[in-house]
Amino acid sequence: MKRKKDRRCGGMVYAMTNASVNNEVILFHRGDCGRLTRIQSYATGGSGTGTAVIDPLASQGSLILSHHGCFLFAVNAESDSISSFRVGAHGTLTLVDVEPSGGVKPNSLSVSGNLLYVSNVGNASNSIASNITGFRIDNDGFLTPIIGATYPLSTTTAQPACVVFSPDGSQLVVSEVNTNRIIVFQVNIDGTLNGPTINNSSGGGPFGSVFLYTGLLLVSEAGANALSSYNVTGGGSLNTISGSVPNGQSAVCWVAASRCKPYAFTSNTGSGTITTYCVSNNGSLVLEDIVYSTRREIAAPIDSGVSRDGCNFYVLNGNQGSISVFLIRNGCLILLQVIRDTGLPILGAQGLAVL
Repeated sequence: MKRKKDRRCGGMVYAMTNASVNNEVILFHRGDCGRLTRIQSYATGGSGTGTAVIDPLASQGSLILSHHGCFLFAVNAESDSISSFRVGAHGTLTLVDVEPSGGVKPNSLSVSGNLLYVSNVGNASNSIASNITGFRIDNDGFLTPIIGATYPLSTTTAQPACVVFSPDGSQLVVSEVNTNRIIVFQVNIDGTLNGPTINNSSGGGPFGSVFLYTGLLLVSEAGANALSSYNVTGGGSLNTISGSVPNGQSAVCWVAASRCKPYAFTSNTGSGTITTYCVSNNGSLVLEDIVYSTRREIAAPIDSGVSRDGCNFYVLNGNQGSISVFLIRNGCLILLQVIRDTGLPILGAQGLAVL
């Protein structure tokens, strides 16, 4: 796929309603200091779960942007499909394609170049196993399933929470909540996979995952209420650097990291807080700060993201349908705005993507 230059003006944030009848993606523009203004909504052409709970998809990465911000991809968990949008001037979206996800209940996506992989939770009651499935992305954003590129996870009921490519695209990592495992596939030139190599998570409930540009892997742990850092070997084995660094909070599920600065942020849903970790040069983690997601009532922060300029941190509050906007200053988070006029449901929204 020919790479395009990032042609958009300013920054944007996208969030997903996960509505059952007509799933939608909502566009917000980043203005002064990163504050948000709601602009427009776009139908995905599929159905979300519509479940009125804080974390309906139990995942990170249900809504993602391609590396250069030319395309946006969304899961439709109820209709078992993936939507592909082309991103235009000022962040506007054009729906390009809707394709079956290759399984049941897609919940996380990752992109590397012209490859896209999706994790599917499956349905244990109907003996439909968890899996991941691969697609090619063409120059216009259309998706083509890769023949033979559907792969089982370590067990049929693994409950994948996040799928993420390594920075060079040579490996694909899947966190499995039910097995407490992190599994690593090798990516072939044709987009197919080898493996996986099965690793035990440092702590229970591996959930969100993010790679730093250095290749360091960070994984949040909902069971241990902690964050771990790893080096991934060429063979797919994980070498633990900082194992399960706790933050004293509850339901530590999502993790986001700054591209250019050594900071990572976890959403602590049960405590209504965000934790800042400093990432040292050797990959070790040090807890820096903890702040509340909102100033007033206790929110339930879930999906999050750091703007590509590294200036702002955004988090979706899963029990309010609101989005909190923070300024990042030397790793500290300063709350600027809680936007409540989002068009998202109070309960049941999932997915946040940030430019």
